[in-house]
Amino acid sequence: MLFQVDMVVNIPDSLPKEQADEIKAREKLYSQKLQHEGKWRHIWRVAGKYENISIFDVKDNTELHEILTGLPLYPYMTMTIRPLCRHPSSIRDNDK
Repeated sequence: MLFQVDMVVNIPDSLPKEQADEIKAREKLYSQKLQHEGKWRHIWRVAGKYENISIFDVKDNTELHEILTGLPLYPYMTMTIRPLCRHPSSIRDNDK
């Protein structure tokens, strides 16, 4: 199943910089592992904001939930999640 996930990150100013940097480093490793596995298909930065738009390819809602709640930055995120399906007018036949 494909999902679009819009993530807005809001790290509080009260969090020490060293701690925030360590969380961001773990987040990068985690997300890149999922990208290599093919579960985190795309990630785009929203220009000028600490936000991204991502596409996940997972077996179901439960797997997506487990991935998202496993994000080191999860406690500092607001997310909007949209399930996606192939559009019948799409000319691409190599994507789900």
